[in-house]
Amino acid sequence: MRPFRFLADVHGIVTGPELAARARRAEQMGYHALVIPDHLLPQFSPVVAMATVAAATSTLRVSAFVMNNDLRHPAVLAQDLASIDVLSGGRMDVAIGAGWNKPEYDAIGLAFDRTPVRQARLAEAITVLKGLFSGAPFSFAGDHYTITDHTGLPVPVQRPHPPFFIGGGGRRTLTLAGREADIVGLAPRILPSAKVDAASLTMAATREKIDWVREAAGERFPSLEFNIYPSAWPATITDDLRGEARRVIDHLRARTGAELTEDEVIDSPHLFIGSVNRLVEKFLQLREELGISSIMLGEFGELEPVLEQLSGR
Repeated sequence: MRPFRFLADVHGIVTGPELAARARRAEQMGYHALVIPDHLLPQFSPVVAMATVAAATSTLRVSAFVMNNDLRHPAVLAQDLASIDVLSGGRMDVAIGAGWNKPEYDAIGLAFDRTPVRQARLAEAITVLKGLFSGAPFSFAGDHYTITDHTGLPVPVQRPHPPFFIGGGGRRTLTLAGREADIVGLAPRILPSAKVDAASLTMAATREKIDWVREAAGERFPSLEFNIYPSAWPATITDDLRGEARRVIDHLRARTGAELTEDEVIDSPHLFIGSVNRLVEKFLQLREELGISSIMLGEFGELEPVLEQLSGR
């Protein structure tokens, strides 16, 4: 059974010394990686922030969570990420997705294509990234990208390429992850309205997603690592588990019109609520039953006692 790997993320804008201090704290506490979202919001560029975090630490891994493929040409991204991998001594993960937040596209006049188009473009970008990470001359002719006899440099330290993290909540993206990823992010499905599909938060929906990945991955399925993260409700330490579950239900009903049961909320892999001991038990159960061992806890805060109990296990 895989050991747990816990991730923390960084939001907002802080000074360089503060970001470096947070990175060192994460490393000392036993986090596996410090990750940076990729949005056109009040926050750092993930490329710059990853380089800063890597420079301040010696063992902590760095990643986005996750790169929006539509914001960067994959040849440019390949050079950026390979540079971080070299500078960090091989501590970088490639986390990338198709993009989903339409208001950001609208704000900069970037076309927000239909989901199948964005997903097809992501699939091509992954092919380009892996090809350029090889260090050999690479050519590719797709519907979205054309690369002609281009050698990607620098060459990443990690061979044949850094680990790829691909996640999603729909079958098409998770099928791609099953074929191409090393780490599969299990996410709730995002509706066209940019709201979370509450039904996709449940344990049953998560089992179905893993089945999609298994079907696509074939013989490589046992080598895959699965990640989850809190969604639709902030991680909450509380002794009033069912009371908090009812508050989540009310929130989801108001936001989406969906009606989940208390048990569905409590068992959801994406809703981190309950006492410290309850969350420790929950994560152990998710690893035992579903093989989920990579967990993004969010920013430093309430879940540190959970990390302390499970780190190294």
